[in-house]
Amino acid sequence: MIRFFTIFVVLLITLFSLRITTIGHDYVTEPFTGLLASVSAFLIKLWDKDVISYGVIIQNQVNGFAVGIAPGCDGIEAVIILIAAIVAFPSPWKHKLVGILIGFVAIQSLNLVRIISLFYLGQWNQTWFDWFHLYLWQALIVLDALAVWLIWLRYLPRRKRPGRTPPPDAGLPAAA
Repeated sequence: MIRFFTIFVVLLITLFSLRITTIGHDYVTEPFTGLLASVSAFLIKLWDKDVISYGVIIQNQVNGFAVGIAPGCDGIEAVIILIAAIVAFPSPWKHKLVGILIGFVAIQSLNLVRIISLFYLGQWNQTWFDWFHLYLWQALIVLDALAVWLIWLRYLPRRKRPGRTPPPDAGLPAAA
């Protein structure tokens, strides 16, 4: 447990530190957030043609309402927490990579729902937008990372304990 916690904290500090560097911002956060805005606008355009995106902004061309996807609203923090938890837990690297990939997709899929819902909430009611943005969605994204990690743990192969062998008749049906 101490090993897990130590690796987890070191990875969190390292990954969050990398995120806030100029290189992390310019080459990871900004391009990724722009991609999120583009994908969000693409999905919105499936039913609302009056939407455009530029950079990290999504805007309704009719009423002028726009949202900007700021650092912290891009789901990267939740992904960092998930990566740190998965890498810190003792398991084969193959399973770690699968967990990180599936977790990334799960977190970012929910984040797209978050961005699109906030885009429409902001046009409808600013108070509700603020509440959902600051409280509900923040918690749900982190809970998503936790849920993915717990599900990932559930599907890990069980480790064999050294020195324990099953009894010789284990798994055999009882004789009548």
